[in-house]
Amino acid sequence: MIQSLYIKNYLLIDHLEMEFSDGFTTITGETGAGKSILMGALSLILGQRADTSVLKLKDAKCVVEGSFVPGTDLKQLFERNDLDFEPVTTIRREISPGGKSRAFINDTPVNLPLLREIGTRLVDIHSQHQNLQLHDHLYQLEVVDYVAGTAKELLEYRESYAAYRKISEELEQYRKAVAALKAEQDYLTYQHSELEAARLKEGEMKDLEAELKRAGHAEEIRNALYHCSGLLTEESRGILDQMKIAQRQLSKISGVFKPAGEMTGRLESAYIELRDIATEVEQQAERTEIEPGKLDQLQERMDLLTGLMHKHRVKDPDDLIALRDRLNMQIEELSLSEEKTGELESEKAAVEKVLEQKAGLLHRKRTMVAKEMQKNVEAQLKQLGISNARFRVGIAQKGQFDINGSDEIRFLFSANKQVALEEISKVASGGEVSRLMLCIKSLVSGRQGMPTLIFDEIDAGVSGEIADKVGGIMEQLSRGRQVMAITHLPQVASRGAVHFIVYKEDTRDATFTRIRKLDASERITEIARMLSGEEVTDAALSNARVLLRV
Repeated sequence: MIQSLYIKNYLLIDHLEMEFSDGFTTITGETGAGKSILMGALSLILGQRADTSVLKLKDAKCVVEGSFVPGTDLKQLFERNDLDFEPVTTIRREISPGGKSRAFINDTPVNLPLLREIGTRLVDIHSQHQNLQLHDHLYQLEVVDYVAGTAKELLEYRESYAAYRKISEELEQYRKAVAALKAEQDYLTYQHSELEAARLKEGEMKDLEAELKRAGHAEEIRNALYHCSGLLTEESRGILDQMKIAQRQLSKISGVFKPAGEMTGRLESAYIELRDIATEVEQQAERTEIEPGKLDQLQERMDLLTGLMHKHRVKDPDDLIALRDRLNMQIEELSLSEEKTGELESEKAAVEKVLEQKAGLLHRKRTMVAKEMQKNVEAQLKQLGISNARFRVGIAQKGQFDINGSDEIRFLFSANKQVALEEISKVASGGEVSRLMLCIKSLVSGRQGMPTLIFDEIDAGVSGEIADKVGGIMEQLSRGRQVMAITHLPQVASRGAVHFIVYKEDTRDATFTRIRKLDASERITEIARMLSGEEVTDAALSNARVLLRV
């Protein structure tokens, strides 16, 4: 419930403080006094958007602050959003002259969506324009679910619905992917066959480039190798023969010159190494012979690889190998597509079966409560003067699933005998819609545990005995919760346990909206004014006392 409300610099309100109690509170005042301004300020701390147009003084900020007693059902929501859950929750909204809006819950900054989510769980403000909700089929479904108490079942259904959507989307995407592959199957197969025929090898380009370079300089390489071989092995003049001669000369003097033996050994080691080099040079010279047509073969292979790289827009032959393997996987995927499609379809069918069961449970609970709703609403409508009222909750299964199940809800209404039931938007007058909405609110609020319910002039279009009945319903609603009614009807105003009046105060420079709580004597006068107008008569005062039971 709302404990208090503080408003500063909002439209015609310069400064206002109010304290509220539980039970039924009525708020009255002449047209234009500022009752709607009061509701606008309250809406700010419940998450409504605002701009600098609400500032009374354009160079000062607007502040609206309210104290609320939250229900324990809000505790998890607070904890989930790292908010302190207090026995009394303070919500503050500030609008700066620059247009910046800030919101706080228990002094913790919050964003507007979270403020709105919490606000809707604290207060339900119902005004005349919200009667249009009654024409909305989604709102009608929400009403039925509130009354049926399907919160747990709906949550479980939505979990299954999310799984159903996921597998359905996965199956659809897979089918599209397979269809796209099938549309290009011949081309994919051709590309794969072309790359397969190329017998690609990793690192081939580097080896091929080196071989081509060597083949292009084969003559130069061969001549150099043969010349080197001659220098090493030519008889009598080759390095190896000269080293043998040197060894023999040193051997002759090794007996008389000790260092000669060591040098002979070192020459032997060098001789062995040079002999190995000479052998390798000779072998390399023989291998350097290029077979006829070999250079053409190498160039042809290079042209093939370069052409494939250009065709497939890659920079490295290894990328062609990756492409070949990817094409192979796609072709294999096509060959297995029917099997995988069948697996996904089976998985979807299993999830759909569970979804059907949960949707069926929702349907049964909604159907069970429909007759109870019809009976209660019709009984209240008759109390409110629509003696021939008929109300039906039409529930049909659509044959497809959405976020709320498979049901389609339609509220049907008729106010007259022998007039067929039709959707409310087609047959109900404004006054009938207001009374019907009051009955719905009465039904819903008893089930959903809304702490505070505010009716903003929804009693327009009724008077006399019907107005008294409207007040009676509101008074009944206040048993167990806080209910407020902004009204022009004395029959409704007199039902409140507490009565506030909204009025304008003119000063020399400005006009301000004020509000104050009426005492017993002032209340009689206000009810009398509502009955007779500006001139309060003795008869009006007498009638006011009757309405107030004093």
